Amino acid sequence: MTQTPTPQPAPTPAPLHWKLVIDTADPHAQADFWAAALGYLVEDHSALIDRLLGLGAVSPDITVEPHGHRAWRDAAAVRHPDDPYEKESGTGLGRRLLFQRVPEPKTVKNRLHIDLHTGEGRREAEVARLAGLGATVLREVKEQGGEWVMMADPEGNEFCVH
Repeated sequence: MTQTPTPQPAPTPAPLHWKLVIDTADPHAQADFWAAALGYLVEDHSALIDRLLGLGAVSPDITVEPHGHRAWRDAAAVRHPDDPYEKESGTGLGRRLLFQRVPEPKTVKNRLHIDLHTGEGRREAEVARLAGLGATVLREVKEQGGEWVMMADPEGNEFCVH
């Protein structure tokens, strides 16, 4: 009599590391806005860039100096200040947003957006603070499921403040 092997469950995959990538006309301005909006840090990739420049692996024309240190011309990122990061590259290893330069402007509503949760009684003050950083109020929403303010960042990307 042949015994049928017991099926084994598939192994659970390890969680994936991810970042939210946002197309933009000005990655450094967007990084500055979102760092201020979220209380995040603009990533400093200057050590990596300086190393690559020294090796001749990259050309200086793909860099800029937006905050007094070298940065990639066409990309900038922000990371949560409490999350780990690689000291050699400055790249965040946790919650982060990456802004990449693209040639075309935003033309339609975002299919993905960020919700900011302010806490009880703080939405109005937070909306005013974000507007002071360059965001605009698109509309106030009051539905059976809740209330929030839909805003747009300086390049028109929608986000909600709850």
